[in-house]
Parts: sequence; structure tokens; C-alpha cells
Amino acid sequence: MHIAGALLIILGGMMEGLFTLPVKLTPKWAWENIWGAGSLAALLIVPIPLLWFTIPHFWEVYAATPGWTIACTVIFGAGWGLGGIFFGLGVSALGLSLGTSSIMGLIAIGGSVVPLLLLHPERLLSSSSIALYLGVCVMVIGLVVCARAGRLKAQTQRLTETKTVTDSFARGAFYCLAAGLLSALVNFALIFGTPLAQAATARGSAPAAANNAIWAIVFVTNYVINVAYCVYLGQKRGTLNKFVVPSTGYYWLLAVAMGLLWAGGIVIYGLGASMEGAYGPVFAFPVMLIVSILTGNLTGVLLGEWRGVSRQAKQTMKLGVAIMVGAIVVLGCANLWTN
Repeated sequence: MHIAGALLIILGGMMEGLFTLPVKLTPKWAWENIWGAGSLAALLIVPIPLLWFTIPHFWEVYAATPGWTIACTVIFGAGWGLGGIFFGLGVSALGLSLGTSSIMGLIAIGGSVVPLLLLHPERLLSSSSIALYLGVCVMVIGLVVCARAGRLKAQTQRLTETKTVTDSFARGAFYCLAAGLLSALVNFALIFGTPLAQAATARGSAPAAANNAIWAIVFVTNYVINVAYCVYLGQKRGTLNKFVVPSTGYYWLLAVAMGLLWAGGIVIYGLGASMEGAYGPVFAFPVMLIVSILTGNLTGVLLGEWRGVSRQAKQTMKLGVAIMVGAIVVLGCANLWTN
């Protein structure tokens, strides 16, 4: 194991677990304000420097790549962009702890099953895939337990009508489900975008950075969709004027931090995974998810999301997180055995 690579994977996981934090720290803005500003920051700050400093002759890379490869990368990047919108809505509705845990758990399932389905479909019915299915089943149990914790939490908070509790939780659960399923499409972008990475390596890019040729397209597509949706929502709700509310200037710094954490976490995770050799993706993905889940939960606790909540709800959430962490370990081992 490469120590520097492992540290980068952990850092990437922490960044992914923290990037939604500004949503909770900008109360004078609506959700679409901070999510749109953070997406805009990521769009402006990350993709171009990523290409400029890590992909030599990047214009030649794209010119030499088949159009269908770029089109697939854009399409799956758009799917990931829609997942990003639901990610933000889910965390806003359910909180950092429950939202991050649920979404990352679903991404773990997609990130384990999708690559096997696309690259080795013949192994889906093999005995070596038993551990994979076991991990998926355990993850589903963990998600159900966390969902139960979220329902208990909602029922003990200051909501006077049961229907309001039910509707709020159901809406947030739907957002998280959509986010988890759509976010897994980023795996498709990496798989179908492989010719881009190969072209980048052929033109002098370091192997560890070659995937940045793919990430740049995925990031631009993702964040353009997120910015466009937030502008539409702001116009519809009349919240665009909140950008000029007094004493909110520093909110833009939080938006920049959000953008850097969101996109930068993925880049750093990918760099760390590439340093771990052939088993990098197998080792890195579960570690990143576990760190993200634990970081999101710790941050949620520090923000007081579980303050005043029943002991039963807290204990149920702890159990759910423990089951999910165990499931991710099983899924990681399953990927190792099936590769």
C-alpha cells in the first residue's frame, strides 16, 4: 500500500463528506443560491486549470478522440449532474448525517455492481460474485435502518402534523434515492471515456493524471446543469435577489469552498487511487465512501442535527451507519475477489 496514495484517498473522502456543509452555513440564502454559487465556483475554478496543468496538448487529445466517446462522456456527466441536484436537495431535506449516509450507500451499490455489469457481465452468475450480492443485501439493510432513524428523528422534531413529518421525510428519501442512482453514472463516464485517458497518456500526460481529460468534460457538464437549474429555480421562486442581502458577502467564500471540496475531492481521490497500482480502484472506492459517510455524520452531529432527538433515533442511526460501513468493506472484498 502506498502511504501517500492512501492519505489522498482519505482526504478525498473527507472533502466529499464536507462539500455540502455550506448549505447549512448560509441561512440567509435559499438552497438554490448556495448550490448554484457553489456549482458556479466549481465550474470556473476546476476544469480549465485541471486541463492546463495536467494534460499537455489537451486540444489535440480531444481532436484525436472519437466523437462517440466524447458524446458518451457528456451524456453520463449530465446524468451525474442531475444526481448532484438531487444530492443537494436530499441533504437539505434530511440533513448531512442521514442524507450523506443514504446517498453514499446507494453509490456504493452502483459503484460495485455497475463496473462488473459493464466489464464482466459473465461473472454476475459466478460463485465469486456471492460476496458482492451479500454486500448489496447488507447495504440495503443498512439503508433501511438509517431510513428508520430518519423517520424517528423527524417525528421527535418540532413538527406538529404527522402528515408533514411523513411528506418531508418521503420527499427527502426520494431525493437521496435519485441522487444515489444517478451519481453512479459517473462510473459510466470513466468507463466509456477511457479512450480520452489513453489519448492523454499518448501525448505526454502522466498516467496518474490522464483521467483528468475525462473529468474536465464531466465537471463542465455536471456544473453547467446544476447552475442552470438553480438559476431557473431562483427565477421561479424570486430568490435571486438574496445574492445581495446585506451581510452575506462571505457566503461567496463558502460557495468557493464548496466548489473546491466537491470537484477537488474527486480529483484527489482519483489521484490517490492511481497511486495504489492495479488494486487502486478496489481499495480506494470503499475507503473513500466510508470516510465520506463518517465525515458527514460527524459534521452533522457537530452542527446539532441530532440535538433534542430521541435516544432511540440516535442509536438506530449509529447501528445503520455501522451496518453500512460493514457492507462497504464486504463490497470492497467482493470487488477484489471478482477482479
